[in-house]
Amino acid sequence: MEIKDLQPKAVFEIFDQITRIPRPSKHEEKIREYIIGFAKEHGLACKTDAVGNVVVSVPATPGHEDAPGVILQGHMDMVCESNDKSFDFLTQPIPAYVDGEWIKTKGTTLGADNGIGVAAALAIMTDKSFEHGPIQALFTMDEETGMTGAFGIGEGMIDGQILINLDSEDDAELFVGCAGGVDTQAFFKYQRSMAPADFLYFRIKVEGLLGGHSGGDIHLGRANANKVLARFLFDLMAKHEVVVSEIDGGNLRNAIPRAAHAVIGVHTSRKETVRAALNVYAAELENEYAGIEPDINIVMETVEKPEFAIDQETSVNLVRALYGAPHGVVSMSRALEGLVETSTNLASVKMTDEETITVTTSQRSSVESRKWDIAMQVEAVFLLAGASVKHGDGYPGWQPNMESPIMKMASEAYEELYGVKPAIKAIHAGLECGLFLSKYPHLDMVSFGPTLRDVHSPSERMHIPAVERFYGQLRRTLEKVAGVK
Repeated sequence: MEIKDLQPKAVFEIFDQITRIPRPSKHEEKIREYIIGFAKEHGLACKTDAVGNVVVSVPATPGHEDAPGVILQGHMDMVCESNDKSFDFLTQPIPAYVDGEWIKTKGTTLGADNGIGVAAALAIMTDKSFEHGPIQALFTMDEETGMTGAFGIGEGMIDGQILINLDSEDDAELFVGCAGGVDTQAFFKYQRSMAPADFLYFRIKVEGLLGGHSGGDIHLGRANANKVLARFLFDLMAKHEVVVSEIDGGNLRNAIPRAAHAVIGVHTSRKETVRAALNVYAAELENEYAGIEPDINIVMETVEKPEFAIDQETSVNLVRALYGAPHGVVSMSRALEGLVETSTNLASVKMTDEETITVTTSQRSSVESRKWDIAMQVEAVFLLAGASVKHGDGYPGWQPNMESPIMKMASEAYEELYGVKPAIKAIHAGLECGLFLSKYPHLDMVSFGPTLRDVHSPSERMHIPAVERFYGQLRRTLEKVAGVK
């Protein structure tokens, strides 16, 4: 069966079209054009703001004009991760397909985060089969890399009293709070030095890791490729003279790194010693991550002598900092059982032509002071290593309101339809709700969505039956807001 033939048909037809539209973060031009064209085709009011957000509006059905206005909110961009480095997210459609009860892809992220939220909101705007009050659909840009759209939303773009965020990933769960976050970057300036002629050179590769969302999956204990690589290099440098000529790992600030590599050199007399050390380390990793990372792999291959090496002081300081920098869960919430309170993700290591190595980390916490505490700990590690450090502006968390009227209506809607009372939770991932609340403090908000798994990784998939329940819950919630019995 094709995606466009699944039920609810209107939602999946739109989602199928969205998978064919390039929409990496900061490149939302084509998906924005699609939404504007959709609104024009269906005679819906539409407006944009200076940063590129889009709002589509539909009036209340007759007799419900006085109902509170509802804003349905999702983001247009997607995380772009692929097992195939030649895959071009700017030009190629997502290779999505149906596999039993799941929609999957062939080696790329699916973009159901948040393509399914966008599809559901557009389907609602043209659904004539139920009664509702006034609805606005707000589609923000650049949520995944900076929440630029939410930060810069134009004056007067939205005017409802209720906001339903469609960017959650668990069926039968309602979210009423989220973590705030801040990115921290460290910059190592290095000098190019001659690569010793009497050394042998190898590429050490860490690959096969699951990766995942740095908020939603951080508690699962998955391996971080940057940390795995740094651990081996740290031990090697403690025992042998090692030069580093290249290092690279991870890609996105909000994805746990799945792969990393370094090109290193050791004296010719150390060749077999290094190979033996790598074999021992590989066995240790398999044992440590048994049942967590089934395909973890670290390999070494011989390469030609590189043009240059990173100066010894910088390479040692860099490896020490990467090995010593915190990663993973820092603390658990005492307010909500099972919720990660504070975490940090050692996201990426990149070399540039300007003789700079940039290390990007991402910190999250539902407690503002703890968010900055872990960010400062990360800063301290890299300052000690001689790097310069800067922090991003960050974004606020969303404090739970357990008396929220829209939360109660969404909960009742799900229970009425499916006979299950949904769990009320907060999420460790960042949602745009905190920013909206800081700009529009009167908003009553809730977030829900269908079941997605392994978002921000090429294993991302979406549960088809959960989409039907998600859309039914959304429709019934809007009816409740309008007073429809």
